[in-house]
Amino acid sequence: MVALILAMIGVATSALLGNILSQQLDNEVRDAANLAGSQLSRHPGDLSDATDAYTALQEGRGFPTGMVLIVQSSTGTDGAYLTSDNTVATLSNAQVDQVVSAFDMGQSTTTATIDGLGTYRVFSGRVPGSYVIAAGLPLSAVSATITQILTTVGLVTTGGLLVLAAIIALVIRGSLKPLRAVAATATRVAAQPLDVGDVSITERVPAAEADASDEIGRVGAALNTLLDHIDTSLAARQRNEERMRAFVADASHELRTPLAAIRGYSELSLRALSQAQSAGTQVTKTQLVASSAQSQQGLERIQAASLRMTTLVEDLLLLARLDEGKELVYGAVDLTRVVVDAMTDAQVAGPDHEWIIDVPEEPVVVAGDATRLHQVIANLLTNARVHTPEGVHVTASVAVQEGVAVLRVADDGPGIDPAVADELFERFSRADASRARQTGGTGLGLSIAKAIVTAHHGTITVASEPGSTVFEVRLPARPADPRA
Repeated sequence: MVALILAMIGVATSALLGNILSQQLDNEVRDAANLAGSQLSRHPGDLSDATDAYTALQEGRGFPTGMVLIVQSSTGTDGAYLTSDNTVATLSNAQVDQVVSAFDMGQSTTTATIDGLGTYRVFSGRVPGSYVIAAGLPLSAVSATITQILTTVGLVTTGGLLVLAAIIALVIRGSLKPLRAVAATATRVAAQPLDVGDVSITERVPAAEADASDEIGRVGAALNTLLDHIDTSLAARQRNEERMRAFVADASHELRTPLAAIRGYSELSLRALSQAQSAGTQVTKTQLVASSAQSQQGLERIQAASLRMTTLVEDLLLLARLDEGKELVYGAVDLTRVVVDAMTDAQVAGPDHEWIIDVPEEPVVVAGDATRLHQVIANLLTNARVHTPEGVHVTASVAVQEGVAVLRVADDGPGIDPAVADELFERFSRADASRARQTGGTGLGLSIAKAIVTAHHGTITVASEPGSTVFEVRLPARPADPRA
């Protein structure tokens, strides 16, 4: 486009200058013709002493070099011209005829080609004294000037295009340097194995090439942001995989314990039955009673283990359904009544603790599943009862703060071990594995509570220090009915 524009400018300039030079040449031709007419007007052209073209050029002064003069008088028509060294030379009859034949009827100015001399611009007119003349000047000067201009414009245009191309190449190469850095970074990242293992993407576009002040720099900054997100996602994926492996291992361990108990006691019962059958009629009453008692004890232990396994499976199923967004039946739930009911059950289960209820007189209504919210409160109260010594005060309170229902379960027990505080809501998280075995806990209570609260679009947090542990549940409160 630049080359085309420059070429058009050169052609237009040459055409304009050529037109100006042609007009200037026409004026010079007329001036030369007038000068020749003045020279010829001194001699009448209808007398025997009429001046011819050769004589007029020979005797005249100020004629331009290369001028051609054709003179028609009573003595005839002849022609002459000034050579490059300002000498006068005659024109042949053929050359004179070429000039004369170039004029059309009524035309005063024309262009004629003369053999041996070239192309001329010729002006004709009548001079007082019965002369008819035709004076001309060569077009070679105009053509040479135009050719020189076109050559100069072509050379300058070509040189300018070469310089412009070099500058543009340097500018583009410098401008695309950040983009090459982006491409190199993306290539290195693409070469990394991202499908397995603990993956961390450390490659980034250099800060100098990720300047957000221009478009290419913004591409580099966007790629760095994308890589940050991918790195975070891969780290989260790895944590989830590790957590899932730990979850599967914990679940397998929890299921293995009751299954082992069931198998052991069933084998023991079968062995006692087999011994009784092999003894036949020799079995005494005392042996029969002992065998019956042993079988009953085994069946009771089998039933306890099966109940423990059933509870674990139901908890795992509940967590899975909550993760899928299922298992909730929404309705209007009064948290104060739920807290009172859960606290009543906790008082019966833990008479050695001091239970305190702090709820407002007005109902605190939320949209949720009453059964699951009762399970949350019951889990928190059970957690406070099981993991604190006798005589600890446990307080359950409900309040509304800025449109949010706040439920707190607080105790003045020894607090939570800081080593497990960060993993308290993780599945199968326990502060004391032996305690869990004694109490029959599976380590899923708080994780279930968190899953239920999250499904209700709420949050659950814990703040603990020696002498004060507070679990806080925040749920969106339904606004009060203004007509009530």
